Amino acid sequence: MTQNNIYSSLINAIKELVTLNVEDVTMIEDVFELKKHAKKEIVLFKGETSNHMRFVVEGCLRSYYINEEGQEYIVQFGIKNWWINDLYSYLTKTPAQYFVQALKPTTVLQIHRDKLEQLFVNVPAMERFFRIKIEKAYVANQNRTLQSMSESAESRYKNFIKNYRSIEQEVPQYMVASYLGITPEHLSTIRKNLHK
Repeated sequence: MTQNNIYSSLINAIKELVTLNVEDVTMIEDVFELKKHAKKEIVLFKGETSNHMRFVVEGCLRSYYINEEGQEYIVQFGIKNWWINDLYSYLTKTPAQYFVQALKPTTVLQIHRDKLEQLFVNVPAMERFFRIKIEKAYVANQNRTLQSMSESAESRYKNFIKNYRSIEQEVPQYMVASYLGITPEHLSTIRKNLHK
């Protein structure tokens, strides 16, 4: 992927929500930093403060936490053209509760909070863009919480494959199970029942 193509995916994603002029695009490209991560590389460790917003250009990341018994729980996936972060850590400037890890070789465009704050001044549309993205993230999180409390595992899986078919095809089934809050064996049973 060429340098122009890398930035065009970011610019196109931003333009889906806000209007940018040529100068805006140049300023955005100047402050987003290209980062490549190897498969299994930890991008953010629990306990670090999340200081970057990350846009996935290629590859796949996951954010997850590990409980006291050592069990992993996947909170979010980040696939091509998605944003991923420990948003609570970023917004509150407190230690991250989650790890963020590359599941395959992954390219991201990231921006440090200080540069983003300056970008909000220079390109006001970016402040609106991130407000909309954070609102959508909040709504999605609320919806996921309600689903986990009120819907069966089968219903949650059906919603997952309806809304995130590309993720299901990109990550191992045990990670989908972790995201849904069920065991891999339970997910296997659900999938067999649905294919009957």
